[in-house]
Amino acid sequence: MSNDLPAYIEDYDSKTVTLHNGLEMPVIGYGVFQIPDGETERCVLDAISVGYRLIDTAQVYGNEAGVGHAIAKCGVPRDQLFITTKIWIKNYESCKESVLESMKKLQVDYIDLILLHQAFGN
Repeated sequence: MSNDLPAYIEDYDSKTVTLHNGLEMPVIGYGVFQIPDGETERCVLDAISVGYRLIDTAQVYGNEAGVGHAIAKCGVPRDQLFITTKIWIKNYESCKESVLESMKKLQVDYIDLILLHQAFGN
């Protein structure tokens, strides 16, 4: 990589953390919060082209489809990407259907990490 990158990014593609289930997760990722859906595909393609492998989105961001288009077009094998999304609060009761909808928008057969967005107890 270029010497003008910050030290913490210089070798980020080789830094991972091992999750409890043995899955390796990159420690630095690219988040798409507040990126308009119409710009998301380009932004994610740019991020992947410079080495990002963890892409973080959420149902409520409204740009999972843009992320999906980028995943489909990037040329990086799916097993070399780590895709995270978040289930929105109103979708907790229909969690399975919600995840399947995210998978459809993301154009993937699986999602590496699914989080509950704004989880709270009652």
